[in-house]
Amino acid sequence: MDVIFGLIPGMILLGLVGVVLFFWAVKSGQYDDMEGPAHRILDDDDMPSSKRRHDQE
Repeated sequence: MDVIFGLIPGMILLGLVGVVLFFWAVKSGQYDDMEGPAHRILDDDDMPSSKRRHDQE
């Protein structure tokens, strides 16, 4: 029974840390574009990567 008095504050603290981290992630824009990277990886690049490096320089 004595253990529960240590576990309850620990669970509350971990829950609050999780909520704070979630709101920080939302505020910093982590969830702004969920589908963009998934579609971007499917885009076909016509130019090979070695030629693309020379064009950017």
